[in-house]
Amino acid sequence: MRYTLNHAELFTANRQRLKTLLPPNALVLLLSNDVYPRSADGHYPFRQDPDLFYLTGIDQEDTYLLLYPDCPREDLREVLFLRRTSETIAIWEGPRLTQSEACARSGIKTIKWNDEFDSIVNIVMCYAEQVFLNLNEHDRLVNEVPYRSLRFARALQDRFPLHQYRRLAPLMHQLRSIKMPQELELIKKAIAITEKAFRRVLQFIRPGVMEYEIEAEITHEFLRNGASGHAYQPIIASGKNACILHYINNNQPCRDGELVLMDFGAEYANYVADLSRTVPVNGRFTPRQREVYDAVLRVMRQAKNLLRPGTNLHEYNTKLVGQIMEEELLKLGLLKTEEVKNQDPENPAYKKYFMHGTSHYLGLDVHDVGSRFATIQPGMVFTCEPGIYIPEEGFGIRLENNILVTEDEPVDLMAGIPIEAEEIEALMAARPS
Repeated sequence: MRYTLNHAELFTANRQRLKTLLPPNALVLLLSNDVYPRSADGHYPFRQDPDLFYLTGIDQEDTYLLLYPDCPREDLREVLFLRRTSETIAIWEGPRLTQSEACARSGIKTIKWNDEFDSIVNIVMCYAEQVFLNLNEHDRLVNEVPYRSLRFARALQDRFPLHQYRRLAPLMHQLRSIKMPQELELIKKAIAITEKAFRRVLQFIRPGVMEYEIEAEITHEFLRNGASGHAYQPIIASGKNACILHYINNNQPCRDGELVLMDFGAEYANYVADLSRTVPVNGRFTPRQREVYDAVLRVMRQAKNLLRPGTNLHEYNTKLVGQIMEEELLKLGLLKTEEVKNQDPENPAYKKYFMHGTSHYLGLDVHDVGSRFATIQPGMVFTCEPGIYIPEEGFGIRLENNILVTEDEPVDLMAGIPIEAEEIEALMAARPS
């Protein structure tokens, strides 16, 4: 790990908040993510299951968590299972957490080796009436991979078919959508690293550089500041590539007169940032580019002001921001009044140039868990990312900041990151020759 984390009180509080949502005599079992094979004897980099991390702070493979608040055996009410380490593992892979280290990090007093997990599960299943298991649930996900928690759920149901099994995901989504103060500090750290990377590339971008060279500059700044890397595959889209919403090839030259749309964010201690900026490759917007840029910025300012308690997130994404965008597209001459008047309400005219949502949850995942039909509450963190994409003119513009919902005004966590066109141009004018 590249980060220092002394937040046992956070993970203890998270577990306590979960326990208050459980029915009587309920058992909760969570597992770490797989270490996914890549090819030959190689593996993809390990990333912890975010729910397990949220409840324990443990960022290590082969980790299990058992929560059973009403267990008749007090020593089995909260148990963390770790991979048993050895001299051989230490030599080949490096040290793993000791039981005392895991106790200090998680706040869990009972720490056992994971080769004891099956026998202890056998004991507690004799007492528990309901079993909460955790699967990866997201309404934007169609999963075809039999991942570890899914395999475990199937095996446990085969082994103990008469128990009542329930979904843990809705409870975790409810908890994780409201960020605790310590979580906000980690998100702010990821944002601070992201800001450094953006300021760096403003000094680097110029006609002739490759999109992947910009990505490399961002990666360099992330790693030198302690981030684990990118929170998601970065989008570095110059010219017409910006009209491809999830463009990740990043393999084209940036040409004089074009814009380059960058969508990237650092990951720090498993918490993430998500930034989008669009800048002129040569350091100066053309009049048309500036006209569209300012329109997107006006939409963003109005949209983030709507992220307030009581707002319905689905209506915000589908109607409220759409009306603001519609007005801007009419001013830009991209939509005609008659076209708007006769539009299909299910497929509004503005979708031709702004086809994605404006805001999504942010936290341990870049598209963090939480209901899109929920009422917005204080403590939630959202992106705000309007865009206008004009294939016929060969460019697209997206601007994105991360917003904290409070009891009062929304707080823009990225307010210090340059976004005004004049500031962008001034910073790029100071590039070394």
